Amino acid sequence: MSHPQTLVALSTAPIHSSLNDSLTHHAQIIGVELLPSQLDTNAPPYFSQRWTASSTIPPEARAVLREIASQHQSDLAFLSAAFKPHAIKVLAVDMDSTLINIECIDEIADFTGKKAAVSEITEATMRGEIKDFKESLRRRVKLLSGVSEDVLESIYQERLRPNPGAYELLNGAHERGLYTLLVSGGFTFFTEKLRVQLGFKQTQANTLEIIDGKLTGNVLGEIVDGAAKSMYVDQACQALGVSKAHAMTMGDGSNDLPMMHGSGLSIAYKAKPLVKEKADAAFDRVGLDAALLLIQ
Repeated sequence: MSHPQTLVALSTAPIHSSLNDSLTHHAQIIGVELLPSQLDTNAPPYFSQRWTASSTIPPEARAVLREIASQHQSDLAFLSAAFKPHAIKVLAVDMDSTLINIECIDEIADFTGKKAAVSEITEATMRGEIKDFKESLRRRVKLLSGVSEDVLESIYQERLRPNPGAYELLNGAHERGLYTLLVSGGFTFFTEKLRVQLGFKQTQANTLEIIDGKLTGNVLGEIVDGAAKSMYVDQACQALGVSKAHAMTMGDGSNDLPMMHGSGLSIAYKAKPLVKEKADAAFDRVGLDAALLLIQ
């Protein structure tokens, strides 16, 4: 059975009526009626427009509608009829390339002259071409053997920056009483600093082995992969006495898909095509904090 859906366009500029015309025209072609809603936002930094769809938009049509929105400098979210904005209790965010502007492991490798080799594995993994994240991470970390731990601090100070809207997202989430969780296939050195900087309630990541001030090329303990990320989100929800449908998840790579699957609202931030395809919302223009408009 096909259920009604809410479409939300998000932009950093006022949304022109031509977007409404283009979306409703294409929806008609696939037999779906779009009716404008009254919950529009017309206040900087973001502008939004909503429609109620008469039935669920199929995946192939969602991609076309997102492309139409893109041509009008807007991002597009598809909210299911079952989605209840005020029921969201948990915010779970990926770190590298989602919360922050870099892939930390690639930047560490840059100091060894091995960035190209490491980046190639990272990209293939995020696209889903390398299926075993644990093996992928071990291969990349091996290439970091001998790097001084001082390099990690230099990267944090000189290269790592929270992506646009990160502070506002966390502040808004905490104002709403959400439990905030940073779940990363990256490293605890960075997640702990970001926990303090941004106020996350919990962080989960991988621990690099460091002996005599140098990276050994090994990861200590169990590796946080896609399945582990999903498990930590589930555990956070269970601790609050709610289901995963009460979580909002944000990521950019294929190892974020397990935690995004089944969450109340999944958001792909400047993500790989496969992740955009699966996510409820895809942000390419708006900042991370635009997510708050979807749970108001």
